[in-house]
Amino acid sequence: MTGLSRARVARRIAAGAAYGGGGIGLAGAATVGLLMAEAQLARRRVGNGTTPHVPNADGLYGAAYTVPGEPALRLTMLGDSTAAGQGVRRAGQTPGALLASGVAALAERPVGLSTVAVPGACSDDLDRQVTQALADPSRVPDVCVIMVGANDVTHRMPPTQSVRHLSSAVRRLRTAGAEVVVGTCPDLGTIEPVWQPLRWLARRASRQLAAAQTIGAVEQGGRTVSLGDLLGPEFAANPRELFGPDSYHPSAEGYATAAMAVLPTVCAALGLWPAEEERPDAARREGFLPVARAAAEAASEAGTEVTAAMPAGARGPWALLKRRRRRGVTEAEPEPSAQPS
Repeated sequence: MTGLSRARVARRIAAGAAYGGGGIGLAGAATVGLLMAEAQLARRRVGNGTTPHVPNADGLYGAAYTVPGEPALRLTMLGDSTAAGQGVRRAGQTPGALLASGVAALAERPVGLSTVAVPGACSDDLDRQVTQALADPSRVPDVCVIMVGANDVTHRMPPTQSVRHLSSAVRRLRTAGAEVVVGTCPDLGTIEPVWQPLRWLARRASRQLAAAQTIGAVEQGGRTVSLGDLLGPEFAANPRELFGPDSYHPSAEGYATAAMAVLPTVCAALGLWPAEEERPDAARREGFLPVARAAAEAASEAGTEVTAAMPAGARGPWALLKRRRRRGVTEAEPEPSAQPS
């Protein structure tokens, strides 16, 4: 599918989400029987995608930076098992811990991490998670990271519904005063035990949803980072390194790769990224595009950020597409022992 075609489909999905339209089919009726048969085979090969332990990474990171009278920054993780860090054994290997320690180091301020993400969650669980994240009006998060979408595809949730739930979550968090960064749907076509034609269909559905998520989130004031290709060639080339023992969830190295892509956007949302990198760089093919075009391009390239940039014009809202330089992320050490403050 070309970028322009993906942009049109993403815009249709986002419009359906905004105006209550029905689902948009991602595969023709003739393929449904084959798709379901392949899905059952893949599910048996992958397993249930669960591990007996999901590390609790909540706590205070960068405590050495504590200054009396200066509160810690607050970071909240929402979404599914990817946001929770399922598939690793230590709290310091989860994306929340990696992001919290990275923000603390750059801001030179402690960061309190709170996780409301739930393994197995679809986008329709975001409303409950947002309510939990905003339960204390005096402790609204400074920034929220949402990683969701994979279960929507595997559970065949209509993409318009998926985007509607995500857009509502972003709107509620932004209205409360939190910055929001969405890691869009990963490329499910990279899961090693998945065969063709399911692999192609999963990749197509994942990228269409990721592009539509970008439109929905950006139009509500959030920023997005594409995880699609990030979980593509790198995972395909190194499946034993970047997938966990269940061949479905990322390993510690996989989560570090994802956190490395998301961290610059989180820091930019908090005003911590170097000012010179906030200007679009033509050499890296950065610039202003209609939001649907930006969303389609981002869905095809890992680590690409999209954020609202201009008022709506003849072709709809505009966005800034950036390809930020990645900086290394290592395991967060030491693991937290105190609750966020």
